Amino acid sequence: MSIKTSVSRLALGVAAASTLALSATPAAAEKVRWQVPLAFPSHLVGLTTPVKHLSENLNDISGGDIQFRYYEPGELVPPFEIMDAVSEGKYPAGYTWVGYDQGTIPALPLYSGAPFNMEPPAYLAWYYEGEGRELLEEIYAERNIHPMLCSIIGPEGAGWFAEPIESLEDYDGLRIRFAGIGGKVLEELGASVTMVPGGEIYQALERQTIDATEFSQPAIDKMLGLDQIIKNYIMPGWHQTLTTSHLLVNKDVWESLEPQTRALVEMGCEAATLKGFAESEFAQPTALRDYQEEGVTAQTLPEPVLRELQDATNKVLDDIAAEDEMFRRVLTSQREFMEHHSIWHSKGYLPRDFYQYD
Repeated sequence: MSIKTSVSRLALGVAAASTLALSATPAAAEKVRWQVPLAFPSHLVGLTTPVKHLSENLNDISGGDIQFRYYEPGELVPPFEIMDAVSEGKYPAGYTWVGYDQGTIPALPLYSGAPFNMEPPAYLAWYYEGEGRELLEEIYAERNIHPMLCSIIGPEGAGWFAEPIESLEDYDGLRIRFAGIGGKVLEELGASVTMVPGGEIYQALERQTIDATEFSQPAIDKMLGLDQIIKNYIMPGWHQTLTTSHLLVNKDVWESLEPQTRALVEMGCEAATLKGFAESEFAQPTALRDYQEEGVTAQTLPEPVLRELQDATNKVLDDIAAEDEMFRRVLTSQREFMEHHSIWHSKGYLPRDFYQYD
């Protein structure tokens, strides 16, 4: 073999090795160091644990170039102020339940969890493959924010009540913590609705400043200790057939990132959403069986009551849609997709009672 041939082969070998080394190098070359305030405590399964998966995965896949440091509620800003803090650039990003901002943006509860709406599989189809993501980005563009779905869980419990709910009249006069559009429905039924952050609900019940409350799913409510005060748990979560959390990123910050960094964050949120949903579904049956052993009664609302709640809900939805154009656009998109999806939803899946329950 000639020296010329040997050098040529050596050069090819070096080039190939360099190519392999580059392909093994983390995709993100820029350094990202974000402080991320949370709306809920970071340990709530499926609700906020996805932000832990997000931060750990981004750190690992980027070789430490992308680091998110998340902060518990109130450490940087109060939960209800996260959107404004991100919009104004005080913090590059925040992880929140966007329904908290319904007073500013009426359409947001349709994204965070609405009454008698889609279940998670259908919602994900509407969000990723339908108009959902595009409309949400349009909503937040006016506030200089880029939103990303970063968590989804199934239906909540319908709340903790001192007495069973047998008719709509049972809501009349109750002082209740209730979020989103469901709260507006109960106001129409005569309840006095207040909005209390998750970390303050236990104290509000203990001090009897509220008579009843809803917060989230059985496993999360158990983490908050709500079953220690009230023993009557109402189901199903008609008011939120799903719950989402979103990573809100300041739009100027987002657009300043390199394309591969943005892609990693987007994929990180998609992976965190899947992981969180799996964690949540795994945790709920254990929590419900623990409730049974501890003497908590899990009441299922009678179907006539659910039908009446649905009628009341549709009236509230239509009233809000008549007053807010973006709410009307999102609601119309969701209703049209639900009608389209219903043939698959009703015919493709086994009825729920094919699951055995003792």
